[in-house]
Amino acid sequence: MTDTPIRSGRRPARALPLAPALRLARPSDTWFKPALSVVAASAAPQLTLLALGRLDLVMYTMAGSLCALYGHGLPYARRAGAVAGVVLGMTASLAVSLAAASLTASTAVLIAVGALLAAAQKVLCDATRIGPPGHVIFTFVSSAALFAPQRPEQIPGHLALTLCAGGFAWLVAVAPALVRREGPERRAVARALEAAAACAADPGPRTRNAAAAAVHAAWQCLLASGRPTPVRRALERLVVHAEAAFATPRPGGGTVDPDRLRAWAVQARARGPVPTPPAPGTADELYGIDAERAALRAPEGRRAARRALLHRLGPGSPLLPVAVRTLIGCALAGYLCAALGVGRPYWAIVTAASLYQANITLSWNRTLQRTLGNLLGVLVFAAALPVSRISPLALVCCCLFFGFAAEALITRNYWLGSVAVTPMALLILEFGGAHPAGELIGDRVLDTVLGAVVGFLAATLVTNRRAAGRVERALDALGRAVADAERAGADPGAAPAARDRARRALTVSLVELREAGDTAAGEWWQRALPEQRLLAAEQAGHRTLAATAERRGPGREAPPAAHAPSIGAE
Repeated sequence: MTDTPIRSGRRPARALPLAPALRLARPSDTWFKPALSVVAASAAPQLTLLALGRLDLVMYTMAGSLCALYGHGLPYARRAGAVAGVVLGMTASLAVSLAAASLTASTAVLIAVGALLAAAQKVLCDATRIGPPGHVIFTFVSSAALFAPQRPEQIPGHLALTLCAGGFAWLVAVAPALVRREGPERRAVARALEAAAACAADPGPRTRNAAAAAVHAAWQCLLASGRPTPVRRALERLVVHAEAAFATPRPGGGTVDPDRLRAWAVQARARGPVPTPPAPGTADELYGIDAERAALRAPEGRRAARRALLHRLGPGSPLLPVAVRTLIGCALAGYLCAALGVGRPYWAIVTAASLYQANITLSWNRTLQRTLGNLLGVLVFAAALPVSRISPLALVCCCLFFGFAAEALITRNYWLGSVAVTPMALLILEFGGAHPAGELIGDRVLDTVLGAVVGFLAATLVTNRRAAGRVERALDALGRAVADAERAGADPGAAPAARDRARRALTVSLVELREAGDTAAGEWWQRALPEQRLLAAEQAGHRTLAATAERRGPGREAPPAAHAPSIGAE
């Protein structure tokens, strides 16, 4: 670590980008999973209601069906609990909204409830790191329910519909475990291998940080995956080799062959056997993952996880400024639209809530993306509306199509997904009865523009001065992690599991420091970042990783991938 002092002064507002926010990226390697899941989870309830002649209840089943969008990056053991929590959280949010709608007709009160719910949903989703799609789906459902006619005696039945649809969505989310039990782990390890190959081929801060994040995500996935299996054992070995590649990168690949890592990534992601390269060191030295998994599941490990969650929600949490932005922005957007006579101010609330990201720069990007996507989306809605009114079945099919398209496109860029989300949201209103197309389009355009402008204005006015403090805490934590890793690596009597836990803790600290630095770099009106200290700390952390990796020897030459033994064809 270096003693480079923090520069004084405050960093002013920066120029905000335009083109980069709208540039299309490569689609996610799992884009089809949430897309197919939401269609499967929505089709059965909607077709059942169609057969019963009660399509007016689709909003309540849709609340549960949308829960199928969550948890696709988690191993199935963790996904089951996470999606169940999403279903319960969705039902609780809907219950608050329905109760408020049944007790008052005051638009001012309903907007206040909607803004409070949006802020709470934002904080909880960020603290639990559930997502994508994060809090936006919760806010969409709860805000729409606030302005739907409701009587107290109807609430239990409507919540029961949400729970039933949510239960079916849970089945859809975990059903693939019957076919490919280790699928999420295989994909996480494949990403780690690909990121490590990129770092080995072209070492640099960008590729090294990306590889560290991917390796960390792979270990987290394996730790949460449940009991060890031969396939998971092979995946653990692959992650060890991936870490060696980014911890000790050499220009042009050196003794770490990027092509071999990429070949292993292809095999890990495919449905065939998982390659099993030689273990670096003894079997007991293979990252001591069993001991760490047991520690995490022990009572003390669970208590530590709860304490960490409460810390992220506590008074000093860096999430609180974003929550205040969400509360103020959603409230102002809703009240302004109501003052202008817009009949559905919840669209403005949802627009404002969707903007708030980790910092102002990212929120600006989302503002551009949301505005462009919604404006193009209303044109798509105008074209699709005549088709949807052919019959109730046509309306159901249109909604299912746009639900699939939204998830298929949104990983390329948020604005492209919004082009499909907007007509789907507008068509949901048609389940309760036909509405004038001009009114729907005009309200949505006005709500989008007002919500985006007011929402981003709130983001600029509510400063996040805790971002720099988070960087300081991350720097201190990295210093401790470097010292612990060096001490464990230099102690010949240290248990292999202890050394490996120290290495993983160091990787976690490097990832947290980079995330904290990136978040603070996109904020306005805060003290200047200690950029030289950040760079020196990252370099020291990666040097320690490299030194401990070389002492353990994971970078040793292994047999070619084509001759490596394989295990666990699925």
